[in-house]
Amino acid sequence: MVTHSILNKENIVLNAQPKTKEEAIRLAGEVLVKQGYVAPAYVDAMLEREELTSTYIGNNVAIPHGTEAAKALVEQSGISIVQVPGGVDFGGGNMATIVIGIAGKDGEHLDILSKLALVCAEADNVEAMANAKTEEDILALLHEVNG
Repeated sequence: MVTHSILNKENIVLNAQPKTKEEAIRLAGEVLVKQGYVAPAYVDAMLEREELTSTYIGNNVAIPHGTEAAKALVEQSGISIVQVPGGVDFGGGNMATIVIGIAGKDGEHLDILSKLALVCAEADNVEAMANAKTEEDILALLHEVNG
């Protein structure tokens, strides 16, 4: 099995225009599947998780991830970034311009989440990701996540 870093250029989708949060979550999940981080069923688990409670965390960021039961579907830890310049409604008027799909192997998701939370707590960082013109711009902002 090829091991990838947690985040690479191929995990980033620029200028996405999902109409619903479900479309945004599916897009984030499909990137994880395509890059070999998770089994295809993980995407459904991400949608299930969203039904339980919103993964919108504030500052125009949503971090969808699978349910506890879906942990077995994770091949290796990874994240996907879906940039939605126009925003997508995650419920209650919460617009996400950055949707970050997470798959954590062996408890690594908490470590990944904490690193992401530090970056996303700064509104300037989120705005910079939402306005980024290249994948490299986003990688530069999230370099700590791979570290």
